[in-house]
Amino acid sequence: MRWFTQKGKTKDARKQAIPDRAAGSPGRALRYPRKLRDMAVFSMAGAMMFCSDLLLDALPNVHLIGMFTMLLTLTYRCRALIPIYIYVMLTALYYGFALSVVPYFYVWTVLWGMTMLLPRNISDLAAAFAYPLVCSLHGLIFGALCAPSQALLFGLNFSQMIAWIVAGLPFDLVHAAGNLAAGLLVLPLSKILKKISVS
Repeated sequence: MRWFTQKGKTKDARKQAIPDRAAGSPGRALRYPRKLRDMAVFSMAGAMMFCSDLLLDALPNVHLIGMFTMLLTLTYRCRALIPIYIYVMLTALYYGFALSVVPYFYVWTVLWGMTMLLPRNISDLAAAFAYPLVCSLHGLIFGALCAPSQALLFGLNFSQMIAWIVAGLPFDLVHAAGNLAAGLLVLPLSKILKKISVS
């Protein structure tokens, strides 16, 4: 397709020579790579979260999902919910929408919200402490976050729900320790991902 017309062409001929924006003009083409790249990154991130969860399934309450959630949130902000829920849906499909997966539809959103509340201009020194601590805190309260849905699904009263939370505290402590270790990766990986996302 010719981008310019020769002198003497009529107005209609010049209009025909202008490329159709819907067919891929330069103005629209500049925006497509960014969208396609984000779609690819979000899809791969959701798949990586799911695969890492399966690989570490033998270790109770030890995983990288909290680290991935914070990493994606620090880089993509609100759009981080896309890969997070890709992971949730893959998990739900894999386990056949089991009742144990129901809390996944909101517990990771809590960590996303906690990360969104962190200052964006935080120093590296403060971030080196804050990111692992936030990640660890989410692991510590994970059982308490899951408790309301479990109580509704299994018909537990308030005292039974509290007993369920207390019984799971040892697992929550393991969860917190694992998240603390994984949270140490958030700062260095977020720097790398931010550079890639703006390039």
